[in-house]
Amino acid sequence: MSAHIDNVPKWVRIAVGVLALVNIAYGIMCYLDVNLLFHYAKAINISNPAIINASHEFAARNLAIGLALGFVTVIKGAPEALTILTIVRALIEIQTIILTIIHGSIDAMLIVPIVFLIAEIFIVKTLVGVIKKEEALENS
Repeated sequence: MSAHIDNVPKWVRIAVGVLALVNIAYGIMCYLDVNLLFHYAKAINISNPAIINASHEFAARNLAIGLALGFVTVIKGAPEALTILTIVRALIEIQTIILTIIHGSIDAMLIVPIVFLIAEIFIVKTLVGVIKKEEALENS
């Protein structure tokens, strides 16, 4: 595990912090308003307890990932932790993109997860470079 967190570029910390805030805000908003999750599905009975539980699980997942990202960003966690959490967030973006395409609801809202995924790819690529650099310094 890296001991030199200061090698992580400041823009990466800021970007991961913004992603954390987005996840936290979206988690809270989805928990308070189930309709945010089902804006395309007009035939879903939102009063159904199973649907409410599923939406709360989704909101809790987003909130947990956001809190973990925020925690690692604020306390200056190791680059490996930032990398793993960013990859988890990127997997969720990939899931969102795939589900949107499968359901045929392709519109301008598909741009949001694509933009986040591109940002996460750049963040992970940068963090992997930082990790490799630190490992090279440790081995020399």
